[in-house]
Amino acid sequence: MGEYLTLLSFGDLGWSDEIAWGVLITVSLALATLPVGLFIGFMIALSKQSEEWTLRIAADIYTTIFRGLPELLTLFLVYFGLQIGIQQLLKAIGIDGSIEINTFFAGVIALALVFSSYASEVFLSAFRAIPAGQYEGGYALGLRHRLVMRMIVLPQLIRIALPGLANLWMILLKDTALVSAIGLTDILRQTGVAARVSKEAFLFFGIAFLLYFVLALMSSVVINRIEAQAKRGEQAR
Repeated sequence: MGEYLTLLSFGDLGWSDEIAWGVLITVSLALATLPVGLFIGFMIALSKQSEEWTLRIAADIYTTIFRGLPELLTLFLVYFGLQIGIQQLLKAIGIDGSIEINTFFAGVIALALVFSSYASEVFLSAFRAIPAGQYEGGYALGLRHRLVMRMIVLPQLIRIALPGLANLWMILLKDTALVSAIGLTDILRQTGVAARVSKEAFLFFGIAFLLYFVLALMSSVVINRIEAQAKRGEQAR
């Protein structure tokens, strides 16, 4: 028992400080990815409803690609592909040098691409769930399209899309573990290093399990409160 307490202590003899840093990286990565993925997903959903057929086709191709590719493959393509692309671009303008993409940045981009491809379908379903009369009522009041979207459509859209987006957040939280494959010091990588060095794989991977479980539980509490608030607002209206 004393050996386990030493391994889980802070300082030179323990791994808790490294694991705590991994928790911070995991949470930061998920929170940084969320707004990027939501924005891209919303724009893709708007493109799928556009009257311009080229936008609709481009949006369909986007979602087909990133929903079809394994998340880990997308991560590798972004991480290594961006490095190669930037190096080739610099070489084309006469600059030689080795470029290494920041692993956190690559993780945000890759996870946002995957997240947005699924979020776009959630937003699209929410758009289609809003009756056309809501738009027509806004136009009848003399509101422009932008005001109709902001004052009438978006509040309803968020409420309808919230359950689906909450589910995607939980998936995103788990997918952050993939970034350990490119060297980002998240929960899984830190506990994996600790397991290899200490030869206590069950202990440290059990710690990783508990950490992800706690993060999921905390997310569920926050999500339930947001959904309850949205329902109260709807009942008030």
